Amino acid sequence: MIKKRVVITGLGLVTPLGVGVKESWQALCAGKSGIGPITRFDATPYQTKIAGEVKDFNPTDFMAQKDANRATPFIAYAVAACRMAMEDSGLRIRGDNAPRVGVFTGCGLGGLSFLEETTRTIEEKGPKRVSPFFIPMMIGNMAAGMISILFGAKGPNASMATACAAGTHAVGEAFKIIQSGRADAMITGGVESVVTPTAVAGFNAMKALSTRNDAPEKASRPFDKDRDGFVIGEGSGIVILESLEHAQKRGAPVYAEVVGYGMSGDAYHISAPSPDGEGMAQCMAAALEDAGISPDLLEYINAHGTSTPLNDLYETRAIKNVFKDAARTLAVSSTKSMTGHLLGGAGGVETVFTALSLYHGILPPTINLDHPGEECDLDYVPHVARKAAVEYAMTNSFGFGGTNAALILKKFHP
Repeated sequence: MIKKRVVITGLGLVTPLGVGVKESWQALCAGKSGIGPITRFDATPYQTKIAGEVKDFNPTDFMAQKDANRATPFIAYAVAACRMAMEDSGLRIRGDNAPRVGVFTGCGLGGLSFLEETTRTIEEKGPKRVSPFFIPMMIGNMAAGMISILFGAKGPNASMATACAAGTHAVGEAFKIIQSGRADAMITGGVESVVTPTAVAGFNAMKALSTRNDAPEKASRPFDKDRDGFVIGEGSGIVILESLEHAQKRGAPVYAEVVGYGMSGDAYHISAPSPDGEGMAQCMAAALEDAGISPDLLEYINAHGTSTPLNDLYETRAIKNVFKDAARTLAVSSTKSMTGHLLGGAGGVETVFTALSLYHGILPPTINLDHPGEECDLDYVPHVARKAAVEYAMTNSFGFGGTNAALILKKFHP
């Protein structure tokens, strides 16, 4: 079977750095933090009182009021990012091509905020007052469902629920669908919106979140010796994937080419990564093999880089394991230092950032990296963005349960 070339033709972003690709990318390259005090609920009794919240977002800028009324934040973010990406790519879905355009999204926890709200309704007013839209507004696949409904995409439709790897898995699986010829285009990426009491309390109970409440903008500090946990974020990143043939036929813009996808399982622990980084390394190696390139050709990694003590150390070990001596010449940065960790949405957002890195020749920085931690001795692009003409770049995502995903993008050459 001849594998089709797959390219990225449209981008959409809703992040703590801004609503829109231009806004988010400019803030990212400027090293601006999107982390601040939690405003969604009274966080006074919580250990963690900070998050990466999306600001100045109006769902009716992207959908009709009646649709916005039935969209919890994660659905609205995904639809908004999708509309941006569709307009960016110029892709039009009509009756004749609708079965050849699909939707794959990734989401970790779905409409958790609406679940909390509905639970309060039952306790205070009784079960008869529960909204008939409760289930469809809560379930994680409704981001993909609503995108399909609103834009008319009738091709392959699914949602990945692989925790913090969900967005990257969604893009990877969409890539394979087009590569195999089962679709001409896929709307894909990740989304999450769980800056909620139960999520913050739950991650606090695991001791996973930063408690640097007095300096929110400095709380997410991947690979730094003073890192004390991740900062929860929210938002969505959506990309339009197309076969190169389909994109060229309609004269679409191209940001980057998708050339490799890897996945693996740690088979180790429900939340902690394997200390030797074996699963992470296996995943990255699989992506390199799928792309058909040797490790020395890769020049940049958008790391998972969560700012937790274990992840940053073990990911560094895994990179050294895969790239050997070439690891010393790799640029590795964590954009979570500015956005926080968007959980299931992280992979979609970071795929957009990686594509833009190739397209513009700029590597985003890792901010707050004042004193690298023990064994964290790679080139993490500290503090300031860097101009670099990169041919191949990788983006990593690793989730609870030991589920791993890696994508390799290539600078596009017609």
